[in-house]
Amino acid sequence: MKALLRAVLLAVLAALLPVAAHADGARRKVIIDDEGFALMHLMLLESDRVDVLGITTVSGNTWANRATAMALRGLEIAHRGDVPVVQGATYPLLNSEALTERWEALYGKLTWKGAWMKQWVEPTRQSTPAYHGPTDPVDLPWGNPGLKASPEIAANFLIRMVHKYPGQITIVACGPLTNLALAQRLDPEFAALAGELVYMGGSLNPQQQLDNVSAAQFAREYANSPRREFNARFDPEAASIVSRSPWRKITVVPADPATGTQLTPELVKAMSAAAAPELGRFIGGMEAGFPMWDEIAAGVLLDPGMVTEAEELYVDYNAQFGAGYGDMLSWREGYQPGLGERKATVVRKIDAARLDALMVQVMAASRR
Repeated sequence: MKALLRAVLLAVLAALLPVAAHADGARRKVIIDDEGFALMHLMLLESDRVDVLGITTVSGNTWANRATAMALRGLEIAHRGDVPVVQGATYPLLNSEALTERWEALYGKLTWKGAWMKQWVEPTRQSTPAYHGPTDPVDLPWGNPGLKASPEIAANFLIRMVHKYPGQITIVACGPLTNLALAQRLDPEFAALAGELVYMGGSLNPQQQLDNVSAAQFAREYANSPRREFNARFDPEAASIVSRSPWRKITVVPADPATGTQLTPELVKAMSAAAAPELGRFIGGMEAGFPMWDEIAAGVLLDPGMVTEAEELYVDYNAQFGAGYGDMLSWREGYQPGLGERKATVVRKIDAARLDALMVQVMAASRR
């Protein structure tokens, strides 16, 4: 009964929730750069405020070839075969699996290693992902796609699109920033031509906010290394290059606000019920218990009013191979070293209930 009441409440909140439009009422042009396909993608694809021009894939939580297959299959389920998928970088700029194993031998075990993950260090409620090589054949549990990826390279696609729509494209990046760093190195005008970069990455000092087993287990990652976050740690050099690129506007969603969020069974049920049948079954099969890192990035784009605390900081990432490799660096005005780091709006806290309601609302749009 409690779960049913929560699902009903979410549906009511979603119906009442105002979703902010772009200033001129136009649909915002968005490119999604990520390493898979999940709720963040669906939030942007189903929103009537956004025109998704394409999805670029990169290695991170999984390898780029698997991420590409996942994106293609997800678009089929969402009936959005009109959106191109462009595969990007398979490997980080310098980091590697062997280098990460050497780092762990020197400085201790990482909690999460993405595509290089073989097992959890401690017992963990979340399932252990299957380990694959970078070129292993892909066989998705939710079916392999019939759609085909674009033959273009992700960095070239990103460059081409910002030249086609100068100042109009928002890039939402929720994986390692390898593709964006490559695009900037290929074309020094790339970042300046984009309208905005919204990315999930970095970490300041996350604190456990929810009182349950999953929340406590995820909090272990930051207890002794509060500045370390996976997306930046997978490719620190790319994160640093992107942080020093001349973007017009940068919004950073670090790990911090996600500790107040969780993909609960009730939220999964509410979204599944709200969505079109095929999409609802896909959502219903998602594993609960995870903080909603990427969903916050989509949420603050669609509804900036959900941000309850943000700070203007200069941001960079530690690209020196040592104990702090990949850690987020930040400075308030006047304290920055002046080596090209850019000022960003860093989201510290959000209204989690408002995010939940927004997610139900946009999934209901799939029935149109």
